[in-house]
Amino acid sequence: MGTYLSTPKTEKASEDGENDKLRFGLSSMQGWRASMEDAHAAHPYLDESTSFFGVFDGHGGKGVSKFCAKYLHQQVLKHEAYEVGDLGTSLHKSFLRMDEMMCGQRGWRELAILGDKIEKLSGILEGFIWSPKGGEANDHVDDWAFEEGPHSNFSGPNCGSTACVAVIRGNKLVVANAGDSRCVLSRKGQARNLSKDHKPDLVAEKDRILKAGGFIQVGRVNGSLNLARAIGDMEFKQNKFLPVEKQIVTADPDIISIELCDDDEFLVLACDGIWDCMSSQQLVDFIHGQLKTENKLSAVCEKVFDKCLAPTVGGEGCDNMTMILIQFKDPSNPSAPVTNQPQSSTESSEADTSAEKSE
Repeated sequence: MGTYLSTPKTEKASEDGENDKLRFGLSSMQGWRASMEDAHAAHPYLDESTSFFGVFDGHGGKGVSKFCAKYLHQQVLKHEAYEVGDLGTSLHKSFLRMDEMMCGQRGWRELAILGDKIEKLSGILEGFIWSPKGGEANDHVDDWAFEEGPHSNFSGPNCGSTACVAVIRGNKLVVANAGDSRCVLSRKGQARNLSKDHKPDLVAEKDRILKAGGFIQVGRVNGSLNLARAIGDMEFKQNKFLPVEKQIVTADPDIISIELCDDDEFLVLACDGIWDCMSSQQLVDFIHGQLKTENKLSAVCEKVFDKCLAPTVGGEGCDNMTMILIQFKDPSNPSAPVTNQPQSSTESSEADTSAEKSE
């Protein structure tokens, strides 16, 4: 079966939560894949006025996706731009910061802990038998001080992960995306894409790849990676004459900022295991139908997985699946049940042109 199981793992890990502005449900399922490489983060109280949600679709291993789920929101929160209200810049810098943090002894050690069991064993044996120098053992984890050790020259992981993140503060929604996970807003029943799938055949992506010395073969970067942007994948980021934004593969995210309005019903963040099977509008329509009878948002996510799961191995519906569903509350009565009255609509295939793109 190669990378697939003989029977799918359909057990689901689900969670629900809320704050005064929104409620959310999330779920993940391994499916037919031999291992689970997706990860997610849900922090309805990143601070007293801000929520953070993210999905991370790993490839080549689960270490990078889990690293992003553990550390990306911390970097956003601590960045100086965040402190002055510049959410877009703090997200942009934090995406790039992930690649920096995964290098060196400390990055290697953390990836070993978060990765597969054999990597974890190696991390225990090689990464913890020495003592950090210079009092670094007392540093806070998010300070990420330099550590000396047997992997001090580690140049970063060759596995990688997409990252699609939504930060909500008041009526402002900021989405940062690198890769082909996707964020979709339902506005009066119409699917509005708030991210772009970074595939190698897109004109801007292809241009960067070729200028950086890479090539595209059968729709894949250098014949292997079917994404043009990702965190990790350091083998594609070794050109010392180019900035990080112009490497063959880059973690540089697209940033979209919009103002939410009363017509906005819910937001979906999902890995491509969902989008391989359903268009943005099809998923929005399906969710609206489920919300007529199902109030638990994680259960709606689970039903999406059941609908997408392939009946036999091979083709669409065989990937890991992770999804976060965020429903906005009525600001005049946040404790009231949320109702949806969608209007018929057509598919929106690109990010809405009225969305404000921040730098």
